[in-house]
Amino acid sequence: MTTESHTTVSPELLAELQHAADQAAKGVRDPEAMRKACERMDRMREEIQKKHGILDIGVPAIRELRDE
Repeated sequence: MTTESHTTVSPELLAELQHAADQAAKGVRDPEAMRKACERMDRMREEIQKKHGILDIGVPAIRELRDE
């Protein structure tokens, strides 16, 4: 069986995610890695907010799910 990968996620990021998942599965907590991840997520959030403004997608999505 052949499987093709149609992802735009870089191999480096996939390796980083796999490592993080392995560490989490083992219950290993790395404070430095956690701090770096937090900083990266904060930067990404700020960039998205600057580019698109405040995105209010949660409430409309929940309301739509409730109406179905």
